[in-house]
Amino acid sequence: MDQCREETPQELLQAIEEFNSGAWFECHETLEELWVGSKGEMRDFYQGVLQIAVALHHWRNGNFKGAEGLLERACEMLRRVSAACQGVDVARLVEDAGGMRAALVSLGAERMAELDPALVPTLHPPPRTGDAP
Repeated sequence: MDQCREETPQELLQAIEEFNSGAWFECHETLEELWVGSKGEMRDFYQGVLQIAVALHHWRNGNFKGAEGLLERACEMLRRVSAACQGVDVARLVEDAGGMRAALVSLGAERMAELDPALVPTLHPPPRTGDAP
């Protein structure tokens, strides 16, 4: 059974709202409850999104090493997940998080606050079948 195709749990809907509003620590707390009891692909999915939320929290607090490292590990983990999972466009999230990480590395720790806020990932629904990319 493909759990990524299942209906989005209420906790994940809450986490998506928290993530997209910049409540990244709260998102981490919400996702941790889902992650702890999950296995396989779902565990990678929840943990990857959770790690990006924590990375963004670190970025906002000026922790370059924490932000950069978690973005890298989260992308590695999410590459093992379906391109779309429980209402989240995972492929886009990996691309956006990788872009933010590359920009951070380019800026370096001293200039990380100069990151273009447009590069901060958000969670999006997957494209509908037949939509243009």
